Order: sequence, then structure tokens, then C-alpha cells
Amino acid sequence: MNQLKTVIFLGALTGLLMLIGGLFGGRQGVVIAFIFAMVMNFGSYWFSDKIVLSMYRARQVGESEAPGLYAMVRDLAMRAGIPMPRVYIVPGNSPNAFATGRNEDHAVVAVTEGILKILSKEELEGVIAHELTHIKNRDILVSSIAATIAGAIMMLANMAQWAAIFGFGRSDDDEGGGIIGLIAMAILSPIAAMLIQMAISRSREYMADDGGARIAGTPYGLAAALEKLSRAAKSLPMKEAHASTAHLFIVNPLRARSMMNLFSTHPPMEKRIERLKRIQPE
Repeated sequence: MNQLKTVIFLGALTGLLMLIGGLFGGRQGVVIAFIFAMVMNFGSYWFSDKIVLSMYRARQVGESEAPGLYAMVRDLAMRAGIPMPRVYIVPGNSPNAFATGRNEDHAVVAVTEGILKILSKEELEGVIAHELTHIKNRDILVSSIAATIAGAIMMLANMAQWAAIFGFGRSDDDEGGGIIGLIAMAILSPIAAMLIQMAISRSREYMADDGGARIAGTPYGLAAALEKLSRAAKSLPMKEAHASTAHLFIVNPLRARSMMNLFSTHPPMEKRIERLKRIQPE
């Protein structure tokens, strides 16, 4: 169901892009905006692991430095049927974890020092399995595609805004909708694109929860971990967190500053835990 939602949401983003392109620049405007957005997002996709790891000062660890964590990631990766990812530890007491990398062969699983302190072995296995599911589902690629389309929409909206200000829009009798269409597009399309992009992120989180429970063999470890992490996120927020990378983490590091659920990159924690507890252990 969540895979279907992702397809529908991506289709909605594409449809919105074509609609506002027709209102403003036509086919040529869509192509130009899409190319610019693709160039901007290509670097973040191709070098996603290096960018994020540098941003959070993560350091790579091997089997000799963190034998328990390394063995856990290796065993769960074998269960998931993916290559062994690199393992990183992020300094700081705020408990969290994320996965990144453009594909299975260039993947990274990173955990904070804080999460290693508060979770049991079963709970940490659930978290690692969740992150490995993100890698297996190619969620970095999916989010990059969504960001590219949304970025093209934002660019067209900005172009429309300036066109409306300087009176470059078509007349009201033209097919494009004239000034009224430009103003409406400039205001509403970025909001719609953001809502759809956030909805895609939430659907991928549900999929990672489900896949993580299957890889770990039980949903209870991940459910218990989410309960702990949800409480800890309020008392130990990640001060160095960036909005541009919030969707990567298993728990929203910006939770204390988040807006309503529609604008959140993560589903409500209560719903995630409730769904997990309904899954039967394998």
C-alpha cells in the first residue's frame, strides 16, 4: 500500500509540474526548470554519503573498534540480502540513526553515540534493520527524484512570481491563465509540492518500519526503540540537525521545532508504534 502511495504521490508531483508549466512557460519552461533542478540535486544524490557524514562529523568504525555494532550490521545485512554497508558513529548524546548512499554498494549506516547508550540489543537490531530497509528500497534515490521534481516546481513558481510582478504573464484570455494564473501558481504550487514531498517521505518511513520488522524477525524491538527515541528526542534534541537532512533520521531530529503532521517528514510516532505492534513475529 505504501509503495502504491509513493507511485501516486510521484505521479501527483509530475502532474503538478506539467500543470504549472502549462500555465507559465509551456513545455519549454518545464524542461528548463527540470534540467536546473536535476543538476542541483545530482550532486546531493551522488555525494549524499560524504555530504551528510561530514555535516554530522561522523567517523567510520571497523570490527576492531565496535565489534558488537559491526557484527550486528553484518548479520542483518545478510538477512536483508544486501552488501555490508560501511558503519559510522556520530558524536553526541542525542539518540538517533540514519542510512545514506546512492545505492547498495555505496551505502552507509550511521548511529549516534547516544543511541548506543540507551537501547538494548533487540531494540538496536530493530533500528539497524529499519535503516537497512531504506537502503534496500533505494529510498535515497526516491527522495532525490521527489526533490528534483519539487525543485523544478519551486523554480517555475519563482519565475511566475517575477513574471507577475513585472507584467510578463499572458493575458487572461490566453490559454496559460494570464496574471491570475501566475499569481495562483506562485502561491499555491510550492505549498502543494512540499506537502506531496513530505507525504512521500512519510510513506517510505512506514515501509522501512515494516521491512525492518521482517529483517529483525520481530517488530517488538523496533517498537520499543521508537518509544524510547521519541521520549529522548524531546529531552535531548539534536542541536546541530539540519532541516535538509531531517528525513534521513529514524526519528525526526527537528521534532521540537516541527509543524503540523502534514508538513512533517515522519509519520506520527504513535501510529508507527501501533502499526508495528500489529505485525506478527516471524
